[in-house]
Amino acid sequence: MSDKPGNQTPNTQDVSETELRKMKVDELRKEAKEEHIAGASGMRKEELVKEVAGARQEGANRGRNADTGEEDAKDLGAGPDGGKIRYGDESSKSLKYSQEITSTEEEPEREGRSLATTHHEVIRQWAEERDGVPATVDGTEHGDHLGVLRIDFRDKDANLREVNWREWFKTFDQRRLNFIYQEQRSDGTQSNFFRLENPEREDA
Repeated sequence: MSDKPGNQTPNTQDVSETELRKMKVDELRKEAKEEHIAGASGMRKEELVKEVAGARQEGANRGRNADTGEEDAKDLGAGPDGGKIRYGDESSKSLKYSQEITSTEEEPEREGRSLATTHHEVIRQWAEERDGVPATVDGTEHGDHLGVLRIDFRDKDANLREVNWREWFKTFDQRRLNFIYQEQRSDGTQSNFFRLENPEREDA
C-alpha cells in the first residue's frame, strides 16, 4: 500500500494539507475566515494550512456528531429574508447608506464601510471572530420572550445574559431587525461596532 504524499490530518479522508498547500495565501485566508480562525491575516502560509486543516477536521467531527443537540455548531443559514435589509418608515439614514451583505462570501467595499444584513450566519461569524456571544439585557424580558438583544464581547457589563443563537435569531426575525455593523475601522483595525435597528419602529 503506497502512502499519500504530504502530511495528512489524522482521522479524516477529506482534509489534506497537501491540497491546501496548493492554494494561494489569499485563498487560505478566505478559508480561514470562513472557519472562524482568529488572527489569520497575520499568519504565514504554513500556519494557515495547519489551522484550516484543523478547523476542517473539527467541522467534520461536528457533522458526525450533529445528533448531540449542539444547535449552535451548525451553519445557521441566511434566515427568512435571505440576508436582505428590511425597510420601513423608520429606516435610518445610516441604513440607507450602508452596504448590504447577503452572503458570507461578500466583503466590504472599503475599510470603515458601514454594513447591514439580516443573514444569520454572517452575523454569527462576525460575532465569533470577536469572541462575542448572543445575549439579552437582563430584566427586559416580556414573559417567555427575550428582551433587548445584544452581542456580549465578555466585557464588564453585568446586565447581559447569554442566550443561544436559535433564541436570539428567532427574536431578531420576529422583531424584523436589521444588523448594522463594521468589519474594520477606517484605519484598518478590527471594529466591534454594531447596532440593531427596527425599520418599522423608532426603538429596536
